[in-house]
Amino acid sequence: MLLLLLLLAPLFLRPPGAGGAQTPNATSEGCQIIHPPWEGGIRYRGLTRDQVKAINFLPVDYEIEYVCRGEREVVGPKVRKCLANGSWTDMDTPSRCVRICSKSYLTLENGKVFLTGGDLPALDGARVDFRCDPDFHLVGSSRSICSQGQWSTPKPHCQVNRTPHSERRAVYIGALFPMSGGWPGGQACQPAVEMALEDVNSRRDILPDYELKLIHHDSKCDPGQATKYLYELLYNDPIKIILMPGCSSVSTLVAEAARMWNLIVLSYGSSSPALSNRQRFPTFFRTHPSATLHNPTRVKLFEKWGWKKIATIQQTTEVFTSTLDDLEERVKEAGIEITFRQSFFSDPAVPVKNLKRQDARIIVGLFYETEARKVFCEVYKERLFGKKYVWFLIGWYADNWFKIYDPSINCTVDEMTEAVEGHITTEIVMLNPANTRSISNMTSQEFVEKLTKRLKRHPEETGGFQEAPLAYDAIWALALALNKTSGGGGRSGVRLEDFNYNNQTITDQIYRAMNSSSFEGVSGHVVFDASGSRMAWTLIEQLQGGSYKKIGYYDSTKDDLSWSKTDKWIGGSPPADQTLVIKTFRFLSQKLFISVSVLSSLGIVLAVVCLSFNIYNSHVRYIQNSQPNLNNLTAVGCSLALAAVFPLGLDGYHIGRNQFPFVCQARLWLLGLGFSLGYGSMFTKIWWVHTVFTKKEEKKEWRKTLEPWKLYATVGLLVGMDVLTLAIWQIVDPLHRTIETFAKEEPKEDIDVSILPQLEHCSSRKMNTWLGIFYGYKGLLLLLGIFLAYETKSVSTEKINDHRAVGMAIYNVAVLCLITAPVTMILSSQQDAAFAFASLAIVFSSYITLVVLFVPKMRRLITRGEWQSEAQDTMKTGSSTNNNEEEKSRLLEKENRELEKIIAEKEERVSELRHQLQSRQQLRSRRHPPTPPDPSGGLPRGPPEPPDRLSCDGSRVHLLYK
Repeated sequence: MLLLLLLLAPLFLRPPGAGGAQTPNATSEGCQIIHPPWEGGIRYRGLTRDQVKAINFLPVDYEIEYVCRGEREVVGPKVRKCLANGSWTDMDTPSRCVRICSKSYLTLENGKVFLTGGDLPALDGARVDFRCDPDFHLVGSSRSICSQGQWSTPKPHCQVNRTPHSERRAVYIGALFPMSGGWPGGQACQPAVEMALEDVNSRRDILPDYELKLIHHDSKCDPGQATKYLYELLYNDPIKIILMPGCSSVSTLVAEAARMWNLIVLSYGSSSPALSNRQRFPTFFRTHPSATLHNPTRVKLFEKWGWKKIATIQQTTEVFTSTLDDLEERVKEAGIEITFRQSFFSDPAVPVKNLKRQDARIIVGLFYETEARKVFCEVYKERLFGKKYVWFLIGWYADNWFKIYDPSINCTVDEMTEAVEGHITTEIVMLNPANTRSISNMTSQEFVEKLTKRLKRHPEETGGFQEAPLAYDAIWALALALNKTSGGGGRSGVRLEDFNYNNQTITDQIYRAMNSSSFEGVSGHVVFDASGSRMAWTLIEQLQGGSYKKIGYYDSTKDDLSWSKTDKWIGGSPPADQTLVIKTFRFLSQKLFISVSVLSSLGIVLAVVCLSFNIYNSHVRYIQNSQPNLNNLTAVGCSLALAAVFPLGLDGYHIGRNQFPFVCQARLWLLGLGFSLGYGSMFTKIWWVHTVFTKKEEKKEWRKTLEPWKLYATVGLLVGMDVLTLAIWQIVDPLHRTIETFAKEEPKEDIDVSILPQLEHCSSRKMNTWLGIFYGYKGLLLLLGIFLAYETKSVSTEKINDHRAVGMAIYNVAVLCLITAPVTMILSSQQDAAFAFASLAIVFSSYITLVVLFVPKMRRLITRGEWQSEAQDTMKTGSSTNNNEEEKSRLLEKENRELEKIIAEKEERVSELRHQLQSRQQLRSRRHPPTPPDPSGGLPRGPPEPPDRLSCDGSRVHLLYK
């Protein structure tokens, strides 16, 4: 190709007419392109269509080839070559595409054909003359002329010179025609058989010494009824040389019995795959192909329309069970799955409901015509039809089978018509579509017209009308086999009249003749395979607007699908083989995520502010007495817990599936460490207070001193336990992305899809075990924290001055955690509710903890100005007291001032009393002289003073100051 393009390149680039004075059709470098003839074309070797359009000249020695379309032949040179002078070879002789006449006229069985006025193939103006061999005479015109692709007369045939009718010997055929029942095919097949017998018996070249006669009964497609008539046929004279049953169930019975009577069985209307068993039915033949011949066609259509899942419903009979078994094997080889298989005996209501429940879309139905009406009445009730469904049925029902009145169903004709609209039928080609002349010298259309005249009612209302060509060709197959067995009149053979039920020799010869049958019948080419079944094409039809339309043919022997592109679908295109399931993930509401993220971010800012405040004022005695390092850990823990809100809200909307495990780890570690630091530090405080102050005597020494390292060690132990647990969890059974699938949802629009909601989770194989360990351990800490907080609510200590606030924070955190954990597990399938509940619990518990622990400290230091350090306060007061002692000191100072006021009032009163006492003593000394001293050396004695005049000594005054 590359070499050719390089060769043509100069021509491609050369404009037309360049190169000097030359003819319009020639150039020194090649020949101008030639236009193809009408109804034909030119094959340009090595060039594509687009390349041909792009060039005007072809190089020297380049060859072109003429081709014709359809049944036409090239007249004139087929190949032309470009010469050096720029012209093509043989241009004086034109090349034309001329229609040819059928080549079948150029041969004549038992005769000769003489062609004049032309050569092979026969072209317009050619003439053929026909001559028969000795002992044969010509039936039809002896001459035919070819004109515009058609012969002027029908093709004749040579018939043997027959024995007079009165001298011919009778050969009897025993037939069973089902005139009613599941398949009333005998209504049309019996007239077709009678018509075939008339045609065969009128031929002089087939069985010239014999006359075929028919003895028949109505089997009603019932094996029991057929058994009765089979007995009569076998045991009553005359002897039948062959049996012709119809209906698969009847043929099975007859074929099994026939082997015992050395009888050949030829069926015209049996499709059961079981009848292909040569060991069970060694003498059985049928012009009706096996029902399994439908299956390759069905599989081809499944593949054409891309269907991978189908469902089936069948009537419980051997023919349909065998067909379905064969279909199951074929679809399995093609990678197609039968998802649901239903069967019924007489009532299809429940199986049809099951098909609806299982969402069957592509359904293969195998049942007789009478049961088909029952099935589609239920199909209408269950609404199992329309643009979402396709039914595949057997094509040998009557064309108006769904309009026939049936008292066993309660659906109207309109309802049935609506239910069956658009279904596909696969039917063996029972009428030659080519409309060529058969061995009986009739075309398929002539046969239909002749048969229609013999019927008593309209063909659409006649059972077996479609199978009638098979019955007609069955007689011809039998006649040709018997003719070959008997020697064809004059040649060596056996005497058919010598046949009896013990003559195996004649049966074997008939079998061999039948097995080698090959002729053109009105149903097409008749040939039997190794199992005795007819090999044929399959016709594909679709019910459109209440009538069947041909949409294609399929030749299973060549895997050739001929498609007419006339299929119509209610929805505009072939439906899906199942409801198209669209998987959609349920993502977290972005408004909720942003709102909670803002709250969490503000909480982190608050935690940073609290942490900074605590570190900056760590020298303040009031802050120092609250164990600031533990409060710092609480603030850090709250920050980590609040940070866990962000990965908690991340899902497939923000990240890919590969990043999801890392987000799961971040959730677990941030929340776990945040809880351990935040709650652990508070738990440590309240635990130390409870341990020291709930003992009466034995812990008194502990109250005087507090060793901070013990508190830090306790927090470290709690954090270490969490780190160890989380590390083991992630190493042994790491978290990964799991998908929770919900029930399918139907969209509001009338489309053939369903929504399959899915939700992403973080999980592991032993998730419940790990959560049990984690929740159990944390739950015990929360409950223990509540208990300790309650027990120490009335304790007062200078070592941890905020333990009451810690207790309050523990109450809130514990209550929120104990409520949130089980609720979020219950709401895990509701992403918005679960996230809102969990994240808000984290946010609120963190906010409450930070506010309760740090805001009162900020307020106290701001409003009271207590910014002095412990050393400064010691220099001012001489001692370092805690907050409670300072309060007591202020109260005592106030009380002391009040007492000083009272003492001042009392001193003033004492002063008044002293003044009064002195006045009285002076007055008494003036009235009485001084008393001589007591001889004992004491003071002078005077009269005794009354009780109210007792003197006030120093002791009395002293008492006044107590």
